[in-house]
Amino acid sequence: MLRVSKLIDYGTLILTHMAGDSGRHFSAADLSDALGIGQATVSKVLKRLGQHDLVRSVRGAYGGYILNRPADRISIAEVVDALDDQPFGLTECSATPGACSYEPGCHIRANWMRINQIVRRTLEDVSIADLARPVSGVIQLKDPSNEDSDRQDRRIS
Repeated sequence: MLRVSKLIDYGTLILTHMAGDSGRHFSAADLSDALGIGQATVSKVLKRLGQHDLVRSVRGAYGGYILNRPADRISIAEVVDALDDQPFGLTECSATPGACSYEPGCHIRANWMRINQIVRRTLEDVSIADLARPVSGVIQLKDPSNEDSDRQDRRIS
């Protein structure tokens, strides 16, 4: 089954919580208490998000962590990249080309690569701000056939 890791799930929870009060500086303890995630885990997630410039640390009496840019400019793909230990890919060959011994003669690799690209584009198109909003039954996605097009509605079924 395709599933995001707990660390990625925690990362999206932390970032969406921070997006709800974007001017505030959050300590790891604040986030841990508010979200019910262990403080050590919150600290680990914040450190990795900071290494990828998604959050920044501010020192001092009123310090803490703050989003490094507006929530609508942080994609879920960036969160996955920051918190996953492996390159993005649904299959071994799409994550690490050349790693699979069947790859040279594989007749389904091209289709898996296509699926991988669609999933990746979707993760790139959904922001932390999108995730923070309640789902209305319609989400906005870019038309994958035209990279320069405006967003178009796609109904969730």
